[in-house]
Amino acid sequence: MIPELGTFALILGLCLSFALGTIPMVGASTNNAMLMGYARPLATGMFVFITLSFICLINAFMVDDFSVVYVANHSNSALPGIFKFSAVWGGHEGSLLLWVWILSVWTFAVALFSRHMPDDMVARVLAVMGIVGVGFLSFVLITSNPFARHLPNFPADGADLNPLLQDPGLIIHPPMLYMGYVGLSVAFAFAIAALLSGRLDSAWARWSRPWTTTAWVFLTLGIALGSWWAYYELGWGGWWFWDPVENASFMPWLVATALVHSLAVTEKRGVFKSWTLLLAIFAFSLSLLGTFLVRSGVLTSVHAFATDPTRGFFVLMLLAITVGGSLLLYAIKAPAVRNDSTFTLMSRETLLLINNIILVVVAITVLLGTIYPLLVDALGMGKISVGPPYFNAFFVPLMSLLAVIMGAGILSRWKRTDPKALGKALAISAGISVVIGIIFPLLYGGDIHLGSTLGIALMAWILLVSIRDTLNKLSNRRDKLAGLFKLSRSYWGMTLAHIGVGISIVGIAMVVVYDDQRDLRMEPGERVEMGDYSFEFQGMERVQGPNYVSDRGHFNIYKDGELYNVLLPEKRRYNVQQSMMTEAAIDPGLFRDLYIALGEPLGGGAWAVRIQYKPYIRWIWLGALFMSAGGILTTLDKRYRRKVLKSEAKAALA
Repeated sequence: MIPELGTFALILGLCLSFALGTIPMVGASTNNAMLMGYARPLATGMFVFITLSFICLINAFMVDDFSVVYVANHSNSALPGIFKFSAVWGGHEGSLLLWVWILSVWTFAVALFSRHMPDDMVARVLAVMGIVGVGFLSFVLITSNPFARHLPNFPADGADLNPLLQDPGLIIHPPMLYMGYVGLSVAFAFAIAALLSGRLDSAWARWSRPWTTTAWVFLTLGIALGSWWAYYELGWGGWWFWDPVENASFMPWLVATALVHSLAVTEKRGVFKSWTLLLAIFAFSLSLLGTFLVRSGVLTSVHAFATDPTRGFFVLMLLAITVGGSLLLYAIKAPAVRNDSTFTLMSRETLLLINNIILVVVAITVLLGTIYPLLVDALGMGKISVGPPYFNAFFVPLMSLLAVIMGAGILSRWKRTDPKALGKALAISAGISVVIGIIFPLLYGGDIHLGSTLGIALMAWILLVSIRDTLNKLSNRRDKLAGLFKLSRSYWGMTLAHIGVGISIVGIAMVVVYDDQRDLRMEPGERVEMGDYSFEFQGMERVQGPNYVSDRGHFNIYKDGELYNVLLPEKRRYNVQQSMMTEAAIDPGLFRDLYIALGEPLGGGAWAVRIQYKPYIRWIWLGALFMSAGGILTTLDKRYRRKVLKSEAKAALA
């Protein structure tokens, strides 16, 4: 009965989404206050019923209702409770319901926290989100109903969750990533609403910016969590390998990063309006493209959910309608958009525009590398693969250039910058950065390596120009310490995010250059030296888990002749699917990780063992945390919570 209630709630959610996509839009077009007033109640109803449906699916997993096909395929009575909960989105149907539920959360949030916006703008934004909801709720009900039954006969037990997904990472990573993916629909909705209303001013940018930044924060955290999960779960110690599905989340992040900066320029200076609209459309379109890649069956990946071409065709149609319709509206409305001010060639606006162009070029490069092999295969021209050499050849120089221009942009001024003054300020920071970039690798590794030198120099560059910019802002204040606290949250958010980029650059450069990996044959009692550490293999033991049997290795780690730590890597065999999984053992640290993963038994008590020393790898994810913290600080700036001034409203309507 409860699964049927879940289906019924989804149908009601679809009906309310359809009403949300039509009634408020008609009201905004006819200036009918009563019809526009339905927007918030309809958004709330949509959220309530989709939430009820989601709870019904959670209940089916927790009570082991194997009459539900999706539960039978992705759970088991012996599965630990915490993984039964996360198994709700461990397959295609459930993950799509999670996608739709998060869309309803964003829609409800916009309805709840938009009291300071004009009613017609709220009505259009919520209506666009309702239209998106209609598309995806139809997708769920027509092709991917998670409540379909095994009737009249159903299995006594389930097929179990994929062992790769039986990890805490499944609890956090997909919801966080989807919050970013789906959150970009809010930026898209604001862009479409602005085109429909003709309200393209600084007030519109200020309304849209916190929502876009919040979605960007979630997407940043989601990608970082995915990288961290792959690092410790797959057993090979890698943190990124340009997998097509990884690229599917990275592309919208690149465009969303450009969008966040473009919105800032539109808000402060009233320029880049058309460009900002286009970025909002492309960011959400790329998130839909990622959904298509994961669910179409065109990719083979540990991340992919579905292999049904029918489902892929449905998403492709949604993508075509969204992109085609929005670009058509853009083509009709954009020529009438006018910038409010001008700027010179040497200005912060120009540098931000260059940064935006670089981000978009990188996104296009990643898109081509991801899509080209699929097109070649679809045209019957054979199978090819595009690997890390292609991506790195473009990504590294372009992102290095981005970091350099980022530093210049921090110290530049709006509208016009004195080239001599800027050059003088940048020359000092650049000189110190180069010196640090040369000295640090010499002290750390004993030689100069281009990768580590470049990474350290870029980090120093971003940090030094950020400090210089802060000092410039405090130069006219008598009380410097008090002045620090008077700087806006938006400014501190920008500074934190930029420093986070530098931290991640250091992590990437150091682990790529100085990673020490050894694949060994080790017998009990054998010891291996690596840097300041000694690894001694003590032997294996058999461990019984809740739904698996594990061979657990015992490794003593010594430093300076004393026992430093004990690591226990595992090789697990899951009972139901009889599949093997490697569970790496990691000794984490701020400046290095010690990483051990078991291979296969080699006879006579010996095992294949991979031991790795990974310097500064945690800085990759630490940088993402800094970036996310910066984004959160920016959204908390007080100017995003004030009501629209009458003068702004009149200017917008003029």
